[in-house]
Amino acid sequence: YPRQHAPETQLSKFNLTEIEAMLGSYTKVLFVRDPFQRLISTFMQGMGSSPSFSSFVQDVLDSGQHNAPTAWKPLVSLCQPCLVQYDYVVMFGFLRQELGHLLRRAGLPVDSHLPEFTDTQVRWTYSWSSEQMFSELSLQQKKQLTHFYRWDLAAFSFSGSLLSD
Repeated sequence: YPRQHAPETQLSKFNLTEIEAMLGSYTKVLFVRDPFQRLISTFMQGMGSSPSFSSFVQDVLDSGQHNAPTAWKPLVSLCQPCLVQYDYVVMFGFLRQELGHLLRRAGLPVDSHLPEFTDTQVRWTYSWSSEQMFSELSLQQKKQLTHFYRWDLAAFSFSGSLLSD
């Protein structure tokens, strides 16, 4: 987009005409991840101050969607997929296939640019971790989490998500 702006300038700082022009001039890629896996990752990285996963989840639920930090805020509220027409939606766990496809579509060489991914190992590890941590939660917490992330679960196909069961 031709207008000069700092890279950290938020889209909301522009008027509607400028936003439409910018969004129309970029290839828009959205990377999404199962919300429950995002919670696990946030907890494991120590971004919550809770001693157990169950108490961390309770803190998340108590914070509410509007006051939630970006790390666990529902994606739909962060990325506005109903308003922004993304050109690509890439699911975490399928990065190798998807990034190769994106590079080819952009006319870039694929061979030397892709890092080594361990998607299969990552998916297996998250599946095991998810089941272990999900079992720590009360039935009420599980229902509340499903409600908390209801729009993400409706907007994106998170096959195998424990929250969508």
